[in-house]
Amino acid sequence: MGVPNSGIWSSSELYKNSVLQLEEAAHVMKLDPNISERLKKPKRALCVSVPIRLDDGAIAVFEGFRVQHNMTLGPGKGGVRYHQDVTLSEVAGLAMLMTFKCSLVGLPLGGAKGGIAVDPNLLSRQEKQALTRRYTSEINMIIGPDKDIPAPDVGTDGQTMAWMMDTYSQEKGYAIPGVVTGKPVEIGGSLGRAESTGRGVVYTIVQAAQRLNMRLDNSISVSVHGFGKVGAIAAEEMALLGCKVVAVSDVSGGIYNKNGLDIGAVNEYFAKNRTLKGFQNSDAITNDELLALKVDILIPAAIDGVIHHKNVSQVNAKMIAEGANGPITAEAHKILVERGVFIIPDVLCNAGGVIVSYFEWVQGLQNFFWSEREVNEKLKDTMVNAFQRVSACMDRYKTRDMKTAALITGVDRLNRAMLLRGLFP
Repeated sequence: MGVPNSGIWSSSELYKNSVLQLEEAAHVMKLDPNISERLKKPKRALCVSVPIRLDDGAIAVFEGFRVQHNMTLGPGKGGVRYHQDVTLSEVAGLAMLMTFKCSLVGLPLGGAKGGIAVDPNLLSRQEKQALTRRYTSEINMIIGPDKDIPAPDVGTDGQTMAWMMDTYSQEKGYAIPGVVTGKPVEIGGSLGRAESTGRGVVYTIVQAAQRLNMRLDNSISVSVHGFGKVGAIAAEEMALLGCKVVAVSDVSGGIYNKNGLDIGAVNEYFAKNRTLKGFQNSDAITNDELLALKVDILIPAAIDGVIHHKNVSQVNAKMIAEGANGPITAEAHKILVERGVFIIPDVLCNAGGVIVSYFEWVQGLQNFFWSEREVNEKLKDTMVNAFQRVSACMDRYKTRDMKTAALITGVDRLNRAMLLRGLFP
């Protein structure tokens, strides 16, 4: 049927890719077309104006969004991103992926996503706080611990979630820590939440290596595109496994050492300088050059669409673990699969964040908190179980790629739940 011609939705490459992935999975699993049509469109979308007073006294107005894609399985769940290129259709595509991701890993949650079109690096701390509080106030009617639970994403962090939680609580008149996840531990956050997405990426890499009979040791080279909340942890965990992390990058570019980087030293340097530029014992490379390195494992952990039809021919990795959401376009994905590249799809690979967000939500509701060891063990068990189910689905349907199998696994659970609940009215 192709991507629906529906104006605002079809303007985003990520949304188009999400629909194409759904259609491919639906075709393979022979999904009821009534279900697939319902899954192509979000349940609810809210666009808000976010005016704030800047430090110089001027008023600036930003666009904000919150999209709830499907809530058949439970409350909405998904991050809030601050990035200058955020659009409604991009947020809709990310919300759709969250629906499939939550279903895939067995969570009682639906898919949602939010964002503001802003470059947070250009705002002071006070301006970011004002932006966050006004945005939270504007969307407060559709979020809540039993409605929709935001979390950090690109450009946001635990402090952002603390401001969101406080704003929502002030408007309700009492503390409601369960309205968001990814909060600081001091106000109801979970131990291990900040590292969960990166750790989850590595848990899936270990499972993929076992499937491919690949031994993870110093003979395995790894490059990480995006040295942020996900990429830095993934690089650190891969190094702890004994692999050779030869390159990492941030928005300013990357660093490369064919013999392997000292990731501990890179972390210390980045924490101090907020950039990778100038790190010793390495060569400076561009982000494009990093994506083209001949490595065993490539982890794109920055933003969507970084591997596309123009540069896919230069990608030279045996395995790609999608730490970011949608880092490979649909067209590039097909080309890589044809070449025999094993791709761990985003809906599985980076699900560690939403899994531990779920753990945080549960701990908050119970007011009973777990140790970091317990969190990590439960995360690993959930990720390994999900990988094995997707792997079994891949074998059952004889799909050439894991992305289709992951979508089938997630959509199958949704399909059964939606048929059982029926259509209202």
